[in-house]
Amino acid sequence: MSAPAPTMFTPEAKALMESLGLTQGRPNLEVFSETLLELAQDDPNVVVVTSDSRGSGKLVPFGNALPQQIVEVGIAEQNLVGITAGLAACGKKAFGVSPGCFLTARSLEQIKNDVCYSDVPATLIGISSGVSYGALGSTHHSLHDLAVLRALNNITIIVPADNTETREAIRVASTAPSPMFVRFGKAAMVDLPREKSFELGKASVIREGTDVAFLATGETVIHALLAAAQLEGEGIFSRVLSMHTIKPLDAEAILRAARDCRAIVTVEEHLVHGGLGEACASVLMHAGMAKPFRIVGIADEETVTGAQADIFRHYGISMEGLTETARALLVQA
Repeated sequence: MSAPAPTMFTPEAKALMESLGLTQGRPNLEVFSETLLELAQDDPNVVVVTSDSRGSGKLVPFGNALPQQIVEVGIAEQNLVGITAGLAACGKKAFGVSPGCFLTARSLEQIKNDVCYSDVPATLIGISSGVSYGALGSTHHSLHDLAVLRALNNITIIVPADNTETREAIRVASTAPSPMFVRFGKAAMVDLPREKSFELGKASVIREGTDVAFLATGETVIHALLAAAQLEGEGIFSRVLSMHTIKPLDAEAILRAARDCRAIVTVEEHLVHGGLGEACASVLMHAGMAKPFRIVGIADEETVTGAQADIFRHYGISMEGLTETARALLVQA
């Protein structure tokens, strides 16, 4: 009998979530599929292409409801990108859905040339990204995707942090005039508080503060919020931003955080090289702003294998790890 999978949150973190009135939502992939189906039922030009990923992409209901608007290419990710680009070039609102680890590695040339260079309004959906595949190991981890796609011109990159950001991102993608990439994990998400509705290219303010700023993205945002709540008990007030748009980056929000706060911590389910952290560092350096700064992500080493929860804790992407990082950084401030 196999051991139960570790829970993402410790009992202390769960208690804190309850005290904050946070509620558990659904996996973003379910909301993605539901939103896409709603759009496709109203518009026959909305089509989806999958690479043997109908089940993992939560697209079975879509395929059952609209079999003429879904294309299955099998395990052929390069073909998936080419077909998605071709459909988009013909006037379709095409979504290509495939595991992020394969989509952004095996098919990188097709993304570069067929989508970005050709400037077609295709949306690529990287599913089970980051370390969502957990114990399947490095072959199935997608820790490079933000870095390689940031290096391509003419593509927007979105990493939703909860169901609200997912729903709005897919609606935006359905009318986008240029290439987009949307990154999803597998975990059930927590519904996050926010000051304003989703706006492409503008960070969502989840919590205000003037001591340390957590600039987080995707499935790491909830851990940053919990760390901020824990730190408040120590008299440390933290700002938490959901940096859902990795490209174009909200430079104004980053610089405002640097002006207002004593230290900055970036958090991502990605290698520490080439992702959100280095993008934020570039913004700060170009503006000549120096503040105690730390990138929290996956270290540049042979990656450990295990459940997502275990990997997060190992690399400090947890309430406890981020709290410790913030305390240490504020000593330098």
